Amino acid sequence: MHSEQVQALPREIAETLALQALGWLANDAERAEAFLGSAGLSPGDLRERASDPEFLGFVLDHLLQDEAALIAFCEEAGLAPDRPLRARAALPGGDLPHWT
Repeated sequence: MHSEQVQALPREIAETLALQALGWLANDAERAEAFLGSAGLSPGDLRERASDPEFLGFVLDHLLQDEAALIAFCEEAGLAPDRPLRARAALPGGDLPHWT
């Protein structure tokens, strides 16, 4: 079985999309609580960490783990459903393994 390589977005666009996803998560109390819990952060930590590309990758990892949230975010933001995955590929730790 051969898997397709994900075409990464430009880094700046990827970071902007991740910040948009962070804002979307933060605006929903239930999703924000789940995100903060999984990240081990307090609400005050978000502003400080928002400029860290590795943290932005974690934001996208979190979003990509929940298909319903991913679809809801993309629909609300007017994005194609593959954009967060392509953004994730552009950030640190986003290289996908190639199993051949």
